[in-house]
Amino acid sequence: MKNIVVVGSQWGDEGKGKIVDWLSEQADVVIRFQGGHNAGHTLVIDGVVYKLRLLPSGIVRKNKISIIGNGVVVDPWSLLEEIDEIKSKGVDVNVENFIISESANLILPFHKEMDEIREDSAGKDKIGTTRRGIGPAYEDKVGRRSIRVMDLRSEKNLDQRLESVLTHHNAIRKGLGKKIFEKKQLKKDLLEIAPKILKFSQPVWLKIDEYKKKKKKILFEGAQGILLDVDHGTYPFVTSSNTVASSAATGTGCGPNSINYVLGITKAYTTRVGEGPFPTELVDDIGKLLGTRGKEFGTVTSRKRRCGWFDGVLVRQTIKISGIDGIALTKLDVLDELSEIKMCVEYDLNGKKLDYLPAAVEDQLKIKPIYRTFPGWKTSTSGIKNIDELPANAKNYIYALEDFIGTNISSISTSPEREDTILIENPFDI
Repeated sequence: MKNIVVVGSQWGDEGKGKIVDWLSEQADVVIRFQGGHNAGHTLVIDGVVYKLRLLPSGIVRKNKISIIGNGVVVDPWSLLEEIDEIKSKGVDVNVENFIISESANLILPFHKEMDEIREDSAGKDKIGTTRRGIGPAYEDKVGRRSIRVMDLRSEKNLDQRLESVLTHHNAIRKGLGKKIFEKKQLKKDLLEIAPKILKFSQPVWLKIDEYKKKKKKILFEGAQGILLDVDHGTYPFVTSSNTVASSAATGTGCGPNSINYVLGITKAYTTRVGEGPFPTELVDDIGKLLGTRGKEFGTVTSRKRRCGWFDGVLVRQTIKISGIDGIALTKLDVLDELSEIKMCVEYDLNGKKLDYLPAAVEDQLKIKPIYRTFPGWKTSTSGIKNIDELPANAKNYIYALEDFIGTNISSISTSPEREDTILIENPFDI
């Protein structure tokens, strides 16, 4: 048995969908363990495009079990909409192949409104959230006032829980001069969809223990990237959950000894969505070229991504923080047209050299990247499936990147198509 955690080693959008899809074909169980419908994966299977937001990638494959863990915050209406959408493409979603943790916390309409209110009032200090209520929902979770899936079982209990959470939110709304949120209609709406959600509800920790005893292969599917982790990312410009590999254990209810291999998905350059520090960002023609060739627009939000050179300092740091055993290098082909390629190997902070990203945001905004420059290859790598067929300069860049970050490259993606991958080692076989 081999259980794998897949995480993004940068700010998200590293191309996890393609890699997770390939791994999910080999897995028996695929589990989402954090985040919400603010992060998406795009899968292309037999010419059909699936854009997933909450559903784990295993759902598009037959004879796989897909699970939403307790660490995920769930917008129930968005989930049901996604289920209907994927069913319309011929994918079956039923109680045999899909499970939601009974302990998962719900995103409700007032969470989304609070997200929007805060972003609109923040002005130049906005975080750049997706405005989908993720942060406010996690706040209610740690504030012990959240509505969980299990709360939908009892009308009396739901009424009490809603009274508690709305007392908190309406006090804030009044202070901001906003209309209070009425409980009656929300309670009615939740009770209406409750049976559709509860039929999938189970104690996920117990199911995982069962799968482990049966020697099932489990794939833990991360969303976003480590640099958006609420503890280890570029705070406060982060998401509201822990995106590191270790949160796969707490976000599903299994011990860390359930994790056998951590795969970090790593883009051959760097992108970021929203606000916040970005040391290697390019606001010139090269940045535009990377964005155009890489089709750098968000799966969920369609927001344009900021683009820059590969930041080896950051990836080396996230590898250590998340215990990454190997990386899947993606979007190498996006660099094909460049005559030279740069990699950040050190920072300069007011004349002082740093080999790590400092924690203070004011320092993160001041640091200047120190680059190592490589000659480009100026020829297409798209579709190459054997590393020996890559241009010499491409191989030199890859080997230098691997040596600097100190972790093996397990695969190299040379196009968005699943089969266009150079496989060096299969994490399930190690």
